[in-house]
Amino acid sequence: MKTATLPPVRVAPDFRQELEGVLEQGETLSQFVESAVRSVVEKRKHQAEFVRRGIKAIQDTQSACTGIPAEQVVARLEARLKAARQAKSQRS
Repeated sequence: MKTATLPPVRVAPDFRQELEGVLEQGETLSQFVESAVRSVVEKRKHQAEFVRRGIKAIQDTQSACTGIPAEQVVARLEARLKAARQAKSQRS
């Protein structure tokens, strides 16, 4: 398989110097850039999958009419917070 190159990236000289300062022993700038790009690609794929699953879950909940209104959830959370604050103030 033939390899391809990434486009060159222009950076300020001080940033390049900073970047070269964090390279591991024997690591090249090209290896660092490839590793960083791979990490970001993987992160974005995971984010896209997370969003896809979230949208599907919302659609499934809406079609099954099994959701809980946001106002009800917030009211429950506020009640729990109030109870926790009261319990804390009684312990102090």
